[in-house]
Amino acid sequence: METEKKVNKSLDVTEDESEAVSRLVVPVIPTGGVSFYDAFVVRGIRVNRVEPGLVVCTLKVPPRFTDRGGNLANGAIANLVDVLGFCTAYVPGHPMNVSVDISISYMSTAKLHVSKAFPLQSNTHFPTHPL
Repeated sequence: METEKKVNKSLDVTEDESEAVSRLVVPVIPTGGVSFYDAFVVRGIRVNRVEPGLVVCTLKVPPRFTDRGGNLANGAIANLVDVLGFCTAYVPGHPMNVSVDISISYMSTAKLHVSKAFPLQSNTHFPTHPL
């Protein structure tokens, strides 16, 4: 019962959060245009360098990627890992695949206003395509 109370409390939305969501503008996407996902998640990622098996990019974390504590949200991290990790394994001419199961272990909170560069490299142990 205690766990259920904790879960319910964590899912409660404050009035400020509710108002912030109600102010979101979701544009109508024409057929063949940029999707909501592209506009919401991928927008703002700048690709700095691309080589076979390597993608280096930068992103200024927007408020929509932060949690209640003002840190980079775990869900945003997982999504970025999924999207950008795929970029290292993409092979032109092959269909784009999506993750159906992803597991991430977080070592600590991702603090904002801290700059560190970590290039994404393809996994040399379990490649999905030759790179």
